[in-house]
Amino acid sequence: MIKNKSSDMVIREAKVEDIPQIQIVRNSVKENMLSNPNLVTDDNCKEFLTERGKGWVCEIDGKITGFSIVDLKENNIWALFVDPDFEKKGIGKKLHHIMLDWYFSQTRESVWLGTSPNTRAEIFYTKNGWNYIGMHGKNEIKFEMTYNHWVNKKQYESEN
Repeated sequence: MIKNKSSDMVIREAKVEDIPQIQIVRNSVKENMLSNPNLVTDDNCKEFLTERGKGWVCEIDGKITGFSIVDLKENNIWALFVDPDFEKKGIGKKLHHIMLDWYFSQTRESVWLGTSPNTRAEIFYTKNGWNYIGMHGKNEIKFEMTYNHWVNKKQYESEN
């Protein structure tokens, strides 16, 4: 668990009991919205949290304000979302970093993700060192992060 001393922000591993609040955050976003909120079920979330990978949540004053989930089976970032009311507080970056640290502690396989073009998510992933590798699915940009790139990025950040 990571606590931020400047606020009541807590980053911790996600639990099945968090799924209702995770769904609220997922459905509150203004970009990369689901065309149909019923496409991502509670059972989907449970499977990704307990069987396929791992997830983390950010809590502020007991409320989940962001979450991330990585899928080890498909080597994919399944989700990284922040409640719009809590953007620009570093939540996404903290969730991103803890997720990739854990992922690369489990495997050296590259990880990929898809996101809509011309969004803040595209800018976020570019700033955080992801490499554009083409298009994916229904007009999504596909990004990749390699083990070596992540390790080098972390080393560079710690030295500067």
